[in-house]
Amino acid sequence: MEAGFQCAYCGEWVDTTVDPGGGASQSYVEDCAVCCRPNVLTVTIDFESQAVEIWATFEG
Repeated sequence: MEAGFQCAYCGEWVDTTVDPGGGASQSYVEDCAVCCRPNVLTVTIDFESQAVEIWATFEG
């Protein structure tokens, strides 16, 4: 599923792909494509509406 998040460090928008096989609630680390710093992503997927929400926070 295509989605995106705002980097917690530099504020840039980052496009990403979420694997729906991970379930409706996921958390993992993904580096920003702009500043290369690690973001902890908290993802929720509403399978009924196909909506994806991502919150990015600082790692550590």
